[in-house]
Amino acid sequence: MNTTQPTPVRVAQFGLGPIGISCLNVLAKKSWVEVVGGIDIRPEILSQDLGQLTGDNSLNGIATYDSFEALCAEKEVNVILHTAGSSAAISLKQMEPMIDKGIVVISSCEELLFPAHRAPEETAVAHGKCQKSGARVLGTGVNPGFVLDVLPTCLSGICAEVYGVYGERVVDASTRRQPLQKKVGSGMSPEEFESLGREGKAGHAGFQETLLLVAHALGWDVGPIKDELFAIKAEEHIKTDHFEIEAGQTAGLHQIVSASTPEGKIIYLDLKMYQAAKDPHDLVRLDANPPVEALVKGGIAGDLATVAAMVNAIPRMLKTTPGVKLMTELSLPCCPDKIV
Repeated sequence: MNTTQPTPVRVAQFGLGPIGISCLNVLAKKSWVEVVGGIDIRPEILSQDLGQLTGDNSLNGIATYDSFEALCAEKEVNVILHTAGSSAAISLKQMEPMIDKGIVVISSCEELLFPAHRAPEETAVAHGKCQKSGARVLGTGVNPGFVLDVLPTCLSGICAEVYGVYGERVVDASTRRQPLQKKVGSGMSPEEFESLGREGKAGHAGFQETLLLVAHALGWDVGPIKDELFAIKAEEHIKTDHFEIEAGQTAGLHQIVSASTPEGKIIYLDLKMYQAAKDPHDLVRLDANPPVEALVKGGIAGDLATVAAMVNAIPRMLKTTPGVKLMTELSLPCCPDKIV
């Protein structure tokens, strides 16, 4: 395999929603990146170039395409940033032509953080195809992708023994994009939201995958995952840029995933994501020798951090071996000014 890295790296964006547009804005500022196009199927998007879509004049004249194949007919591409859904199986299907061409694909798809959990057959097939073509696929972001999985894994590196992992994330949903505010149930009745949760139609995507990535990295064989979802009720009227929520309606979610090993080692992850959340923060605590606790006051800004995680993964993915990769298989995350 040729490991010489192209300079600049030719990158295209698959999915031109809010996160995809943010990816382009960050990519445009990287001296080691050449943005070569965007991919989406919506006619109103295809009628504009990337400069018009993003408001960044440096992307003027760079076209949008209705498929990966249409892009490749005109442009050479090394990397695709994929922001088009949460399902590992669906995302891997979308990536098939990219994998066949040996492209590096970095996705915000939450289930791709640990894809074998929900899409074991599709993951195995994609991994085999990657090894033949030289392609590499990664799911990453901030949560999942860093705060409650990669960060505790890194912190465990200074421990002689680890007995338990506790993670807590409190997010003020009112500061986030409209799709996320909708996803946490804003304005729904608590009963309806919790009913959707029991049907697997509500909740934070990728939360079980976060737990499994930690367990995998620590070499723990955990039992069944307990996944609990509760509605957080608004205590008063809340108005955001996207929703009006009355007292008693759903303001957001409280979700807990937990699992243990036969020896009694525990992973317990607690997420509260709701409108007007009090004391937003990220907390990781390891019951370990020595014990470790890390607190991020205010919490990590999820939307921009997700985009940064994807863009910053590009150099590491270009250097890694072909396959469907996990975040814990790459070198340490960083924010590079250039590819070295």
